[in-house]
Amino acid sequence: MIHPTALVASGARLGRDVRIGPFSIVHANVELGDRCEIGSHCEIGHPTARAEGRPLVLGPGALIRSHSVFYEGSTFGPGLVTGHQVTVREGTIAGERLQIGTLGDVQGTCRIGNHVRFHSNVQVNHRTTIGDFVWLFPHVVLANDPHPPSELLQGVTLEDFVAVAAMSLVLPGITVKRGALVGAHSTVTRDVEPDTVVVGSPARVLGPTQAIRLRDGSGRPAYPWRRHFSRGYPDDLVRAWLDEFGAGRIDDPLLD
Repeated sequence: MIHPTALVASGARLGRDVRIGPFSIVHANVELGDRCEIGSHCEIGHPTARAEGRPLVLGPGALIRSHSVFYEGSTFGPGLVTGHQVTVREGTIAGERLQIGTLGDVQGTCRIGNHVRFHSNVQVNHRTTIGDFVWLFPHVVLANDPHPPSELLQGVTLEDFVAVAAMSLVLPGITVKRGALVGAHSTVTRDVEPDTVVVGSPARVLGPTQAIRLRDGSGRPAYPWRRHFSRGYPDDLVRAWLDEFGAGRIDDPLLD
């Protein structure tokens, strides 16, 4: 399961059925859960004094694709999946089934919930807090320095079910509340209320998310998105969403 060219430190703790690809390095202060798969040319558990001795912990079933670097001192729940050339610094605590797209950059000391999905080229800066079921689309930046360059760091907070569309910037210290939508190419300079759409630079309130209709001819509300989208989510969550909105309100092949 370990390629002959891989370097695995003797102190690393590996679960069952772990796979490590060509030319990858696994440092000593690392715990890999069962069925983890590390692609080629990765560095897992890069040493840093900022980790203060804490290990890098990857939960069961992690898939780390090639040329990715994870520092020691972070903990990830089961089912982590990355694209290629991902960087994750120390001090991050993430829940289950986090997805980080290609060229994603997580700068550490972050808190990330369950079932969060980052598309490619997303940058998440220090002290960010992200809830459950959050979507960040390509080239989103969550900033943290209100007076760059400075030592004053103020992380962004994204609550549950938030979606931030492509090429948007959320400024330091901003809170985007539950179920809100940030439109593409927006710069968010103020807190966003729950279930609200904001667009523009600076972002302005467009209205409630429920006013947006699916462009499939049905006329159904596009938000909350879990009314009609559940691909890749566990069956028990989909059932809970069915109960929330009423049976038959979610169209999903898992339920056929």
